[in-house]
Amino acid sequence: MIVPLVLVAMMVTSNLCGQEPAAARRAPSSDSVTPVEKNQTKELMREHRFWDKKNDWWFAGVGAARTLDYFSTLNMRRRGRQENLLTNDAVDNHAAFAAIEAAGTGVSIGVSYLFHRFGHHKLERWTSIVHIGLATAGSVRNYSLKTAHPKTAP
Repeated sequence: MIVPLVLVAMMVTSNLCGQEPAAARRAPSSDSVTPVEKNQTKELMREHRFWDKKNDWWFAGVGAARTLDYFSTLNMRRRGRQENLLTNDAVDNHAAFAAIEAAGTGVSIGVSYLFHRFGHHKLERWTSIVHIGLATAGSVRNYSLKTAHPKTAP
């Protein structure tokens, strides 16, 4: 449900901002270069490949944060706490939960690619940054919760 909404939002914002795909832009000829065209040429040079070193590190960070979330959630369940965002059955099935975490990493990379494709390079990077922050904060929260002790009848 979220992925179609992200796609629609990106298409709308790319049309509103008037950004063209990188292939549609071309470098100006050298005989009549205005200051505006010089800035556009510099902008074209600033664009990057999707699988550059920065994105590689950001995506590795997303994977690490999701792995930390996986282990912190399992630890939380072993201590008797309840999962809020997923069902406990999904978390208790370790293979299914690992697949959910891997899918979350894949969706994050996919959203970053869509931002890259439509020329939103800052949003492309910030997708990973926000994902790392939220997953790490959730993991810290999971580890900081107190153990739920079952109540014993007298």
